[in-house]
Parts: sequence; C-alpha cells; structure tokens
Amino acid sequence: MRASGKLTLGEVRTIAVTGATGFVGRHAVARLASLGWQVRVLARSDPAHALWRDAHPDVVLGSLEDPAALQRLVRGADAVLHLAGAIKARDAQGFMRVNRDGTAAIAAAVQHAAPDAHFLHISSLAAREPQLSGYCASKRAGEEAVIAALGPQQFSILRPPAVYGPGDRETLAFFQLARQPLIPLLGRPSARLAVIHVEDAVSAFIARLDAGPSGTVQGIADAQPAGYSWQQVLAAAAHAVGNRKPRFVQVPRPLLSGVGYAAGTLAKLAGQAAMFNPGKLRELLHEDWSAPEPGLFRAPAIPRYSLESGFSSTASWYFEAGWL
Repeated sequence: MRASGKLTLGEVRTIAVTGATGFVGRHAVARLASLGWQVRVLARSDPAHALWRDAHPDVVLGSLEDPAALQRLVRGADAVLHLAGAIKARDAQGFMRVNRDGTAAIAAAVQHAAPDAHFLHISSLAAREPQLSGYCASKRAGEEAVIAALGPQQFSILRPPAVYGPGDRETLAFFQLARQPLIPLLGRPSARLAVIHVEDAVSAFIARLDAGPSGTVQGIADAQPAGYSWQQVLAAAAHAVGNRKPRFVQVPRPLLSGVGYAAGTLAKLAGQAAMFNPGKLRELLHEDWSAPEPGLFRAPAIPRYSLESGFSSTASWYFEAGWL
C-alpha cells in the first residue's frame, strides 16, 4: 500500500469504524471508501449522508454497549478505526461510560475477534490534562483501556487537537462570535491552541494506519503545532466571515466562571447534558493546548490547510448550508 492510503490494484482491505456518523467519522468514511477500503460501520440505525454518495459502507446495527454487535463489526477486519466518543454528558460518569467503558468494549472485541487487526484509537489532546474535567479524565481513561487490553504490536493512539471543518457544529460558535463588531477573547494572550482541519486529520489517520501499529500515544496538528493565540484564531474566523475590522475585548475570568456555573446548574436542573459548564470552562481557559513536537506524528504529506485557508473553506460551507 502506498503512503497515500490508496490500495493497489486488486487489493481489498476491510476497516471497521465506530463513530462513523459523527462529524469526523463522516469525512473518514468517505475518504476511506474513495481510497478503495471496504468500510464497515457501527450504527444504531441505517445511516445516510451526502458525503457517502459513493461510499456504500456495510452497516452493523448496534452500539458500544452491545458486545455481539462489536464482535460482528470487527471480525475479519484488517483495521479498526475507533472514533466514537462523548463530548457532552450529564456528569463525569456519563463521559466514562462512553469514552472509557465503550473504548474498553471495542478493544476487547478486537482482542477476541480480530487479533491481527490494527486498532487505531482516536483520543483527544484533552487526555493530556485529565484533572481539568470529566471529559478530559474520560479520554485519558479510554487510552489506558486500550493499552491494558492490547499489546503494543496491535494498537496506535492519536490525540487530535480541536478539529474543525465543513459540517462541524462545535466550532460554529466561534464563527458566530467572529461576526460581531466586538469579539470576546476567552483566554489570556499567552494561551495557545493547536487545531487541525478535518481533512488533514483524516489524512493523518490513514497515514498512521499505513505505517502500522505504533504501540504509543502520539499527537497530530496542522503545520503550526505550537498553536495560536485566541486573537489569532478569532481574527482568522472574522476574516473568513467577512468581518474586516474586528475589535477584540478580553472577557474577565470571573464573568466567564459565573456563566459556566450558571449554564451547568441550569442543565442539571433540566436533566440535560450541557456543552458549556465549569469543566468545559476549565478546558477553554487552560493556557497550553499546543501539540508538542516530541511525540508528534507527522503524516508524509504536509498538512493541506493553514488556519486561514481552513477557516475560509469552513466558513464558505457554513454560508452555503445556511448555518451563518
């Protein structure tokens, strides 16, 4: 197989994918199918998406809580791409049920039904700081579950930073903020955030699969792994949405803390999972979300998207889709 991930003539390989219907998963399935992989996905119902017009993945109905479905998903697969995860939950245990226990379940299925498959677990840069929130702790616990279940000759773990791109609802809020005449800066000037466009993230996944199991945890990022300041990120978003004269204001931390506490309390009272809560606020205010060069996995090709070009393509998609 070439480093591009494209299969050679007559070569057919099967890859099992969890989290296929999520933002990153939709892009991953489309790319893998275009490269000639036979894609098998886990889903609660038969999925359909515009990105999958030419993909035609095989569907195994079930969830991470269904051991029999997981065995059907991975049996006979050459590789397993584990993308499924919770980004919001009612409490820390809610995160653990998916990000730790669900990951342990798919790793166990691979151990028993696909012992020769390359298991690629997509974690998060958040796993580096488990003390910040229930989400961060659950992502670290998911990595530990993989390492406990599988030998180093079978697994690879990648930690993406913030992934953005067409179809992403989570980073839409930053583009909405960037349209305002006065744009709030959520973190201090010294804070740094690494990012990666979804297409470059998927390219890194495929390159890692091609390279074989690493038996280690590695980071990925765009061409600037040291990251960007909040002002750089929001200035790029402002330019992408046509805000040519943005003005920035530093939001006081006590105000942000009050908003985070109030949002979390209201969500608990309503019995809902809040995206913005004290834990998420601690993540946002963390000073160092860079992707250090030591331990960084670099795909053979230079990342295609810079912050500016990636944000431009993302904003164009948002406008076309009517999200902005």
